[in-house]
Amino acid sequence: MINLILGDCLEKMKNIPDKSIDLILTSPPYDNLRNYNNSLSWGFEIFQSIANELKRILKNGGVIVWVVGDATIKGSETGTGFRQALYFKEIGLNLHDTMIYQKNSYPFPPSNRYYQQFEYMFIFSYNSPKTFNGLRVANIYQKKTSKVSSTRQIDGSILEMKYEKGKKDRLMDNVWKLDTGYMRSTKDKEAYQHPAIFPDKLAYNHIISWSNEGDTVLDPFMGSGTTGKQAKLLNRNFIGIEKDEKYFNIAKERINNHDAN
Repeated sequence: MINLILGDCLEKMKNIPDKSIDLILTSPPYDNLRNYNNSLSWGFEIFQSIANELKRILKNGGVIVWVVGDATIKGSETGTGFRQALYFKEIGLNLHDTMIYQKNSYPFPPSNRYYQQFEYMFIFSYNSPKTFNGLRVANIYQKKTSKVSSTRQIDGSILEMKYEKGKKDRLMDNVWKLDTGYMRSTKDKEAYQHPAIFPDKLAYNHIISWSNEGDTVLDPFMGSGTTGKQAKLLNRNFIGIEKDEKYFNIAKERINNHDAN
């Protein structure tokens, strides 16, 4: 089931039943870094209303992936992403993980700061996540089973780690290095008419990680449709909401014409 909705997500989400969504994967407006064809109406109070709606429609054990960055105003980062994360906790969601989306393409920095290379991917859950299909990568260095791995305890003592050694692969880190930039974030040229896309691979990885086939995925800020395209590819149900008609039509074309092969 693919359901694409043109309109304001705060209004349209009122039609979504309580506790019906397995995964919410989205990237909200970043302060006022983009004007989105002058369609943007955004502020912390609007965010609060949206956050409460997201909690209402999220299943017990459901997950929200909130990809966000901050503007720099008068020499200071706003901290909006952190403020939003703390509000999600305030309304009763767990901050399950703070992940990093590391880009390999980024703008030149001002003369007095380092290159801005990453954005946050906050993982919120309604109680403990009901699904985790952990992605794995090959081990570059494989410890032999005879070798000891240890961890430092709260009192300073050292305890041997209780995982199997000698494995060929392991869980991925929570810092994801992803290709970004023109024709690297996605091969869909039409997507670049949107000013703030995230990579196909980011959506693909999160959908695998936090949902199963047949689950329902929501993107309330659908943009160019990246989440919907990957949800369709991975045999998930998808609900996408987008306020701007131009971007809605781009997303509709990408999702409806996507060849899962």
